This record gives sequence, C-alpha cells and structure tokens, in this order.
Amino acid sequence: MDAHALRRQGWTISAIARHLGRDRKTIRAYLNGERVPQQRRQAPDAFVPFLDYCRQHLADDPHLWASTLSDEIVELRYADAYSTFTRALRRYEVRPPCEPCHASQGRDRAVIEHPPGEEIQFDWIELPDPPAAWGVGANAHLLVGALAHSGRWRAVLAESEDFPHLVQVLDAVLRKLGGTARKWRFDRMATVC
Repeated sequence: MDAHALRRQGWTISAIARHLGRDRKTIRAYLNGERVPQQRRQAPDAFVPFLDYCRQHLADDPHLWASTLSDEIVELRYADAYSTFTRALRRYEVRPPCEPCHASQGRDRAVIEHPPGEEIQFDWIELPDPPAAWGVGANAHLLVGALAHSGRWRAVLAESEDFPHLVQVLDAVLRKLGGTARKWRFDRMATVC
C-alpha cells in the first residue's frame, strides 16, 4: 500500500525502493501487479515428475538406498541436489513402511555402561568386487574393531576370513587402536568359533 501511495504522489521507483528498504525490481513488480506483498513465488517442484517412478521403485524394494535412487533419476534429468531429493522423499512420504524395520520402535532399550578400555567389538565386513589396486582378490574382507566406550574404530583389509588372516588383521587393528581392551567381543564369526 505504501508503494502505491508514494507512486501516486509522483515518487520514482528508485526513491520508493530506498524509502521502503526494498529492491527496485521488487517495488516495480508490486506496482505492476506481478507480485503480491508477503507472498513468495513458489517454483514448481522438480521432484513431482519423478514421484511415481520413485514410489514404484521403493514399493518393489523398500530398502533401496536413496543414493542409488537419486543416481537413477539424475540420469533421467533430475537437476536438484541430493539433499533436496531426500527431503522430497520424506515430504511426499514415498518410502513405504517396513514392519520388520520398525518393530523395535517405541520399545524400551537397555543402556549398557561401557567404561573406557572395557570392550572391543570385532566384525567382518565383506566388500565384493574391490579395486585391483587393493590386491585382495575377488572379495575384500574388512575386519573392523570398535571401542565400545568411545566409538573409535579402526579397520584392516584381508584376503580371506580364515584363521591365519584373522590373527594377522587382529594384530593390525589392535596396533591401529593403540592397544587392547579387557574384553573382546565377536558376533557370529565362524573363524573365532
């Protein structure tokens, strides 16, 4: 209203913009009726054309990684950033609920106290098709050792999960961690059993 009143009094657009503390293009758009004060222009959502595609993919595989799906729609000319893509997945509730994944939500959980130096958790992670430069063969086996108290972890690659390789990488992981803890924990590790 102020811009229109000042314009009727003969003020220039530049003078109105300085007086109201606004940009000249904004004042011009208000005066020409192209914009309405207190209303932002809503750009069309770039995700909408890909909504059905994403819904179908996630209905087929609810555990599909968002990064994989993002790579696919980028090839289909989706231009927004990955963070915008994941925000749109949540806003449109594209991912169907998975009952086994949500079975533990809301249930009480025990908090286990881990004093410093008390426990190290060891787990193998299998990495298929590693780069040849790693020199570990067709499958890379990564032994991860994590300190329960701090969450600090170190990992070492191995050619296999057999006992000699386990001993070798256990030693390397412990050296990288700077020592050992009182207890070692191995979950579902056949070599240790």
